Amino acid sequence: MIKSAIKTGLKGKLGTKVRSLAKTPFYITTALPYVNAEPHVGHALEFIRADVIARYKKLLGFDVFFNTGTDEHGIKIYQKATQNHIEVQKYVDDAADKFRELLPLLGISSDINFTRTTDPHHILAAQEFWKLADKNGLIYKKNYAIKYCVGCELEKTESELVDGKCPLHTLQVIEIIEEENYFFRFSVYQKALMDLYERGTLAESNAESKHSFVIPNSRLNEIRAFVERGIEDFSISRLTAKMPWGIPVPGDESHVIYVWFDALVNYISATGWPDDLGSFGKWWKDTGGVVQYCGKDNLRQQSAMWQAMLMAVGLPPSRVIIINGFVTGEGGVKMSKSLGNVISPVDVVNEYGTDALRYFVTKELHPFEDSPFTMAKFKETYNAGLANGIGNLTSRIMKMAADNILGTCHSRDLSSGTLPRHSKLCEGETKEEDGNLCESKLSIETFADIGCPEFFDAIENYNLQKAMNCIWEKIALLDQKIQKEQPFALVKTDKEKGVALIAELVRSLNEVAVMLLPFLPETAEKILVCIHENKMPEKPLFMRK
Repeated sequence: MIKSAIKTGLKGKLGTKVRSLAKTPFYITTALPYVNAEPHVGHALEFIRADVIARYKKLLGFDVFFNTGTDEHGIKIYQKATQNHIEVQKYVDDAADKFRELLPLLGISSDINFTRTTDPHHILAAQEFWKLADKNGLIYKKNYAIKYCVGCELEKTESELVDGKCPLHTLQVIEIIEEENYFFRFSVYQKALMDLYERGTLAESNAESKHSFVIPNSRLNEIRAFVERGIEDFSISRLTAKMPWGIPVPGDESHVIYVWFDALVNYISATGWPDDLGSFGKWWKDTGGVVQYCGKDNLRQQSAMWQAMLMAVGLPPSRVIIINGFVTGEGGVKMSKSLGNVISPVDVVNEYGTDALRYFVTKELHPFEDSPFTMAKFKETYNAGLANGIGNLTSRIMKMAADNILGTCHSRDLSSGTLPRHSKLCEGETKEEDGNLCESKLSIETFADIGCPEFFDAIENYNLQKAMNCIWEKIALLDQKIQKEQPFALVKTDKEKGVALIAELVRSLNEVAVMLLPFLPETAEKILVCIHENKMPEKPLFMRK
């Protein structure tokens, strides 16, 4: 069980009160989505899951740097803009805006950093990275011919194709590329990568559990097997004459830096590298490296190619890489625009609300494997888990509290028939108001004192579904307790026992709300406000659909 002396506060209506013994830095990032298509629920899943971890770490008192952004160079984008007769910079500007505007709709932390690979600083960083790798003798030029999947932006061997097509992009034709390019000496890092995977059981500084360098273990085994079979140098440039939309290669503007040797550098350019080494040292070195979220189609790029690139310029590796499965449509088919089965996260939020989508992608979708997302399933789980679950429970408990307990949460101890100033969960200034002792701020003293070690273990191992199940098990137990002990009836025959039971339910609801803070922040705050003011929600937290 995690124990911490760090104290942190709730924001918004409840104010902010932060007292910490230390601020340990923590860095987490999503992959940068490619802007050749509209944002879809797969993007939302990754943004939300990374945001849950960022919020959780903040509640434990960490100083968090949270990064996302957009990947804006490459042949797919150039082709898309050209086909639509749009100037490429205008195309990527408009596309980046759509992803940036999506973030608040998903309830993503407002202090998130947004990196665009067309940003001047990132361009400088990518070119400096190239220069360092070149100086270290790890870049060379050669003529070659390969089979290439534009959808993956990767070279493909015959063994990776099924009936001559990429299994991830079955509607796209495999291209044959024959030209002179610059290459990165990926092959020299086979042993170093294998050593990284072997020693890659990292212990989080505030967790007793250990996990592998790549999560889940099945993906670690997959990338280990890929590297063990032998890895080949990969192309890192394209001829400007054929594909002008990219960052010029330093010293040779007849070539542009190709996608991975550009986009992956964002993880360090976002921290200020190479010109702000103080910031970079804090977020990359002092943290032990970045925690990276990405999809399973990015496994090779993030856990092998990027790690070798870091080695090439003498930088330490990432801390841990969490691999999401695909969000699929009916029949388990990958959700993609080319297949016409995409669900817009904007449409979902407009119909059901932000926290409803956050609930679905953290509780109902598998944390690491492919999971189906259909609107029928979404509606079913929304009604069961939210409208009839936490929403109904909050209304029931707070109605009993408002009808039977005097005052507000700061007044006196619950055992005397008034709502609590919790010794562990409340702390703040007090003032006299209308003759009663009132607390101006309700805040968490120690988030880590929540009495559910399984909850912390699950989050520390990035199993958000398991953590959410811990919360909903508590919700189910509270529902059962109300049904069995009937405090609404008991309070009429034995006032003292009835009030004590209602008070116990309020305390338990308070704990549930605190546990929800990283996952459903809007809902958690609404519940805590109701407890603070000893009232029912003005309207149901989640309207039944």
